[in-house]
Amino acid sequence: MNKAILLIGGNLGDRTGHLQQAVEQIDKQVGKVEKISALYETAAWGHVEQPDYLNQALLVSTGMDARTLLQTVLAIEHNIGRIRRQKWGARVIDIDIIFYNDAIINEPDLKIPHPQMQFRQFVLVPLREIVPDWQHPVLHQSVSTLLENCTDQLPAIKYKGVL
Repeated sequence: MNKAILLIGGNLGDRTGHLQQAVEQIDKQVGKVEKISALYETAAWGHVEQPDYLNQALLVSTGMDARTLLQTVLAIEHNIGRIRRQKWGARVIDIDIIFYNDAIINEPDLKIPHPQMQFRQFVLVPLREIVPDWQHPVLHQSVSTLLENCTDQLPAIKYKGVL
């Protein structure tokens, strides 16, 4: 089985409900969700004039190859109501493939590991919770070390809201 690390997030509508839907659909359509982080709230990145995001990291065992995984998570996003309008814009749900085994994939529409992950606390904080020792196959550093060196000023704060 392949190991995929996914980051799910969203900032529109029923944020916790959409994340729960995503976890359920990933578990049914992609593979067993083995680990799941707490929810973390972070101010928007990029276009900052939008609601705060909730994010969560998942470790998933899957029989899918990386391309099929991408197609499946895009379909799950669509099923939950994602409409792609602008880069870094507000969204109901976002599902990113952060790692896929120790693969390095650099295709126009599929980049693994996620090329910006090491610069974003909202990715690294939930990842550290579930896979602190996972090694970045390009940077050759653990998730914990990447977080220690991250200069992102937008903290990822454990969500205290109602689930």
